[in-house]
Amino acid sequence: MKGTTIVDYSDRLEISFYKTISTINESHKIYLVQHQETGKIYVKKILDVYSINVYKYLKENPITGIPKIIAYYEEAGTLTLIEDYVSGITLKEKIESSDLTAYQVGQYMINLCDILYKLHTHNPALIHRDLKPSNIIITNYDKVMLLDFNAAKYHSNDTNRESDTVLLGTQGYAAPEQYGFGESSPQTDIYSLGIIMKEAIQVLTSYTHEFDAIISKCTQIDPKQRYQSVSELRNELASLFPDDYQQQKTNNNTLGSFLPPGFRSHTLWKMVVAVPSYIFLIMCALAVESRNTNGAANWLERSTLLIVFIGSVFMIFNYRNIQNYLPFTRSKNLFLRILGIVLSIIIFFFVMLLILMMIETSFYSTT
Repeated sequence: MKGTTIVDYSDRLEISFYKTISTINESHKIYLVQHQETGKIYVKKILDVYSINVYKYLKENPITGIPKIIAYYEEAGTLTLIEDYVSGITLKEKIESSDLTAYQVGQYMINLCDILYKLHTHNPALIHRDLKPSNIIITNYDKVMLLDFNAAKYHSNDTNRESDTVLLGTQGYAAPEQYGFGESSPQTDIYSLGIIMKEAIQVLTSYTHEFDAIISKCTQIDPKQRYQSVSELRNELASLFPDDYQQQKTNNNTLGSFLPPGFRSHTLWKMVVAVPSYIFLIMCALAVESRNTNGAANWLERSTLLIVFIGSVFMIFNYRNIQNYLPFTRSKNLFLRILGIVLSIIIFFFVMLLILMMIETSFYSTT
């Protein structure tokens, strides 16, 4: 799968600009790195099993829903890979915490079908071959990102080929053909989607049988009895929640998605708590009095303090996914993320204080 290694020292030099700052998974050789010039955070992976042609294609043809390949360097049968860091939690974590609804399961599967469609319609088809909940990230936008293409391969289109030469995949999710009973094809990934779907709906608070027929067809032993394309599977999934899907699409394009924390979910108890909380913050800001400033400057100070209060609330409750854009709040570690939020609020406060001082200085110099 590795192909012929051609040492490109310019690629090696590019990789050297990324400094390891923490370990994500030592056994799988996955690290969090930072570019020494730009300061941006990325993920570094060191792979022993891979197809260089797969990663070359993904780097040259970025696909929405797959972390962008920034750089790679191959030497002595090992591939060092730099890719975008994706903030979120794995589908495995959501399943383990039973943090799922039937609608979410359907939408995540539809998202996966959209990603796989771009891979499967490539000529020849590109098969992931290792779909499982731990390889699926749910972002803060509640969208799916598909990771880990170590086992991915191109479909050979060889009618005389009876099975894969290398057996890769994860037990429990891999299709029968991956164990030597046939060659991997788009139906191989469809089988894995069926297993993931089955695992996800089992943790729903109210078990639903809406997925049963779809799961059954996805997981047929004979690939010819499964859905023949992810487009066909996607249409079946979309038909399960036509009204909910349209409502969700409408909600995402309305002003409701811009409502402040406490009002976005339309949950009664959250709104009851939010109203007095916002009133309290406004009153605290209006209560500010300064003996050394006149009326206009005093109102400027109150407005600045209110912006700090509201901005802090937005950061704490991740309004419009603001934490994705803050440099200290992207860690998967809860303690570090909380520490990052506190640090961001402190920095925000001092930035606003500095701006206020500059405005007041300019104001007094003109009066």
